[in-house]
Amino acid sequence: MSAPTSSNYGFSTNQHDIRTANPLPRAVLRTNNYLLLDGEWNFALDTEDVGLRDLWYLSHTYHSQASWPGSVEAHLQLAQPDAPSWRDKVVVWYERQFALPERAEDDTHSLFQLTFGACGYETRVWLNGFQLSTIEGEDVHYGEYTSFSFELREEHLRPVNRLTVRIVDTMDAETPRGKQESHVYKRGGIWYQTYTGAVRSVWLEMVERNRLRSRVGVDSVIEDRMVRFNLTTRIHNPGAYTIRLQVFDPTATDGQPLATADFPLRLEVGQRQQRVVMELAGARLWAPGAPNLYRLVAQLLDEEGYSAQIETHFGLRKIESRGTYVYLNNKPTYLDGILYQPGTATYEEMHRHMHAMQALGCNLVRVHIAGVDPRIYNLADELGLMLWVEVPSPHSSTPRSRENHRAELLRMLALIESHPSVVIWSLYNEDWGAQDIATNSETRRYIVEMYHYLHINYPQFLVVDNDGWQHISQEGRLKSDLLTAHIYTPEVARWAEVLDHMVQGDLNNVAVLPLVIGDPFFYGRQKPLVVSEWGGFGFADYGGPQSAGERADRIRQFKQELRKRPIAGDVYTQATNIEDERNGLLDPHTGELSVPAGLLASHAPQPNTSAPETTV
Repeated sequence: MSAPTSSNYGFSTNQHDIRTANPLPRAVLRTNNYLLLDGEWNFALDTEDVGLRDLWYLSHTYHSQASWPGSVEAHLQLAQPDAPSWRDKVVVWYERQFALPERAEDDTHSLFQLTFGACGYETRVWLNGFQLSTIEGEDVHYGEYTSFSFELREEHLRPVNRLTVRIVDTMDAETPRGKQESHVYKRGGIWYQTYTGAVRSVWLEMVERNRLRSRVGVDSVIEDRMVRFNLTTRIHNPGAYTIRLQVFDPTATDGQPLATADFPLRLEVGQRQQRVVMELAGARLWAPGAPNLYRLVAQLLDEEGYSAQIETHFGLRKIESRGTYVYLNNKPTYLDGILYQPGTATYEEMHRHMHAMQALGCNLVRVHIAGVDPRIYNLADELGLMLWVEVPSPHSSTPRSRENHRAELLRMLALIESHPSVVIWSLYNEDWGAQDIATNSETRRYIVEMYHYLHINYPQFLVVDNDGWQHISQEGRLKSDLLTAHIYTPEVARWAEVLDHMVQGDLNNVAVLPLVIGDPFFYGRQKPLVVSEWGGFGFADYGGPQSAGERADRIRQFKQELRKRPIAGDVYTQATNIEDERNGLLDPHTGELSVPAGLLASHAPQPNTSAPETTV
């Protein structure tokens, strides 16, 4: 993920094809210049948290250096090799200088924007001693998994500029942490070492004062070949503007747009969202095996015709939870999934992982409660891999943890709602951060509210309330689009017995906890059943075969039992080894498979099943 040293000093032109050579960790491109600020930064640990009081952002002597991007944990180890790992709260400061790139003296349309690909959990930024506020107006940015930007004011800029960053993280169980340790869940077993701080690239770029932001939502009505785009405008000069959309078919040879549309509107100062609709007659649908993508060029034009442009790709697809099966583009589709925990993998390693998981025969990857480089979503779009994404969970259930959970969910949604590959969202996993789901009506109320919020505002996704067990029933209606279960057993006979219990509607003798809580719910094949975690062969706590050959044989046997029954999909655990979990099927560095290719691919349903023919 690190850039060549020369990128620290040159202003580069961002003219890459988003599908092949996007140099920055984002899903939307601008045809502009950027200065990548990755590389060596000054670094200091603020052990007593005195930096704010002592005005380190105005002046401080740094005795260590650290490579950005990277984790606080790695930087502390380099700066203080003998110091113990932090266990409660860490405060660190980073600083570097950069020369202001040249620009035209008469350029009144543009300004400098500073963007952090991801940094956290709590981040403050100063430029030449002046504290910056994000475009959303935050003096302190909270969050660890998504990008945030600052518009730089002319009066704060110098020929050579000093950029100062203060980062704070804690073991607070109320913040979204995923599987990183906290005060509640300690490192070991399925809980991992923290990996926080300056975890993704930071860059400077020229952007237009009046522009479309780098976020695009896409929802399609495939029966009418209609696409709804949700765009975000950022305006400094109020007035009449036009949004111009052009859609290009990458397979066409004439270079002409497939469709063009103009949408005039009057915009005030600030930021707003605008939905616009286009019809794409004859457009091909996106699906595994046929990942048809289209290129969107979106422009915001002012009254003088000055244009600010962004570019992304998208696909038309429809996902539904309908009776016993998941339907993709109106066809029943079995989900051949695998659990994926990227951990500290680099972008290049994650790229290899995605190709390897597809080679295993998967059409679905469940990205397990982690934020990933946005370019991975682009890659999944191109490969035709469906993604199941999850909000990194807090570790305790309180009003504040739910507030933090909601904020993280909304940040993630804003930046990855354009990808046809993203088909399923989980709000929680195995009660982590919602431990009182069965007894606390406030916890259930929040989850139900977010379930309905997503259905209304993001109809392009299926939503799972609490993956694994303890799904919420309200008035006999399941508040989850999938009825999921996590089932770990190494024995084929026991596996078949538990699957029979589940498909027969026994919701209490399948997983660790009852599958449904709240008001009574009677299965009756109203929702698709998905075994969203199983296997784990090789991990000591789950048992089962240790050798690759024995593991492959057992996986085949388990998959055969799944396909004998009206089950909509499964997710094998897991793709790679990670820390203490030694149950991966591919090398975490090279992506090389330890089992035969195609092992997780489904076959046609057995003749004695009542399920309809599925698309795999």
